[in-house]
Amino acid sequence: MPPPPPFPAPPPGLHQTRSWFWRALGHAYLRMGGWRIEGAFPAVPKCIVIVAPHTSNWDFTLGVAVVFAVGLRVSWLGKHTLFKAPFKGFLRRLGGIPVNRAVSHGVVGECVRAFEAAPTLMLALAPEGTRKGVSRWKTGFYLIAAKAGVPILPVGFDYREHVVRLMPMFHPSGNLEQDLPLIQALYGNVHGLNDRPLATAEGRES
Repeated sequence: MPPPPPFPAPPPGLHQTRSWFWRALGHAYLRMGGWRIEGAFPAVPKCIVIVAPHTSNWDFTLGVAVVFAVGLRVSWLGKHTLFKAPFKGFLRRLGGIPVNRAVSHGVVGECVRAFEAAPTLMLALAPEGTRKGVSRWKTGFYLIAAKAGVPILPVGFDYREHVVRLMPMFHPSGNLEQDLPLIQALYGNVHGLNDRPLATAEGRES
């Protein structure tokens, strides 16, 4: 397999870049795995990044490698149980935000306020919410985007083709039932590491 082409760079000045060491590490991981990135990063200061399908713990490693390689600063929500010593500080430096999923404490509202307060913010979420098979996506990502007035960047990890797909930006209309099937349809040909049928908006498997 020929080496993948140079990875696309985000528009300058929008997001914090990382040191040359982390960028080199990210490049090395992607190249050794034969991964390439297709598409372009949006020239917007704020957006929700949704990554699907989420079928393996390796998705997190791949996502970190992409972030390092292109010099992005991306925030993400993770189980609060992961943020313990000795990994707590490291995960926070990676952009991690601990969330207790067993407690209802207004995560959507907190994220909306974070978008309102920050000049630039990319928040990455897995709409499936878990690497285990689900029949219905969680809709928190959409609610955050709609209430904060920010677009959604759909990203697919295609393990069959070894491609990270950056898809066209999606601007929520505010009509969840109308928009969700359109977003999910973008992932029809994206295959996770543990390939399985795509969850649909109606809660049935396609």
